[in-house]
Amino acid sequence: MDVVKAGVLGCGTISDAYLSAGDRFDAYEITACADLDTERAEQAADEYGVTAMAPEEMLADPEIEIIINLTPPSVHEATCTQALEAGNHVYVEKPLAATVEGARSILQTAEREGLLVGSAPDTFLGAGLQTCRQVLDEGLIGEPVGATAIWTSPGHEVWHPNPDLYYQEGGGPLFDMGPYYVTALVSLLGPATRVTGSVTRASDERTITSEPRNGETIDVEVPTHESGLIEFAGGATANLLTSFDVQGSTFPMPAFELYGTEGTLALPDPNHFEGPVRVQKRGEREFEEVDLTHEYTAGRGAGVADLAAAVRTDWAHRTSGDLAAHVLDVLAGIRESSETGEHQSFDAALDRPEPLPGAWPAEY
Repeated sequence: MDVVKAGVLGCGTISDAYLSAGDRFDAYEITACADLDTERAEQAADEYGVTAMAPEEMLADPEIEIIINLTPPSVHEATCTQALEAGNHVYVEKPLAATVEGARSILQTAEREGLLVGSAPDTFLGAGLQTCRQVLDEGLIGEPVGATAIWTSPGHEVWHPNPDLYYQEGGGPLFDMGPYYVTALVSLLGPATRVTGSVTRASDERTITSEPRNGETIDVEVPTHESGLIEFAGGATANLLTSFDVQGSTFPMPAFELYGTEGTLALPDPNHFEGPVRVQKRGEREFEEVDLTHEYTAGRGAGVADLAAAVRTDWAHRTSGDLAAHVLDVLAGIRESSETGEHQSFDAALDRPEPLPGAWPAEY
């Protein structure tokens, strides 16, 4: 198929992961980058051999068909809408939007314009979680019953040079790290139907200890310790905990397991693309590592290739806006449940993303 040209909007920390993947896939080519900070865009362009543009110039470029939107979550609705209305397909970093209403607005605009929206995380396309999908589909652990997903840390201010956005609208541990776990679970178990949650915030202010802003304080607008119970259409349930308030833990990080009637599946870190994948079957005392059934372990950019294939062909779009919107429903539902003291229920119309061919993307 003809290569799809793409441009990166937003040249912050995460942009390196996308720009460095520009020559990894045959489906698309990154040709430009843009940022409100002109100097930052020019530095990224020089490093990765692409063209620096002003944001409005890139959106209007007739050769660019996909905008890889790496702007902060608080402006995802506005920036995705601008890109779509300019005639571009969009692949956006997680979460799809800062609010459920914002996500719906993006998808409505895409439908009106006849364009596609894709969204991170794309890690469930990797060899690790695709192998887990095959383990489940082959019945190696029987029927899924439940899952546990735990991710905790002291907070991003201990390592990130500009951690502010993680404590603003669209941030918090649930919206930042939760998408990896919930997307992985939906890809394995299908859509969620109901959630119950409890969230809290340890303080209204954080002190940055990373460089170059060591000693600065930032305001906290969102919960920072968030837990939920997720119920899936197939009958399984999952316990989810994400936190920026844990100074240390005896749990291995991450703790991510899926329990079936005939065994337990130890899932790999959903923030990455590789394994290990381990299974302990009924009656056995030890976990055994499962050989990976899929090949892709190289890193970010897989979701853009998935979108590009859907733009050009009848490829089943897996990192779809519909999937990302459902994941956001779950995350926002956990917070809403905590506020109202009631379960939050969802329409389970979404299908599980189709499993990938083992050789993808090499032969597709």
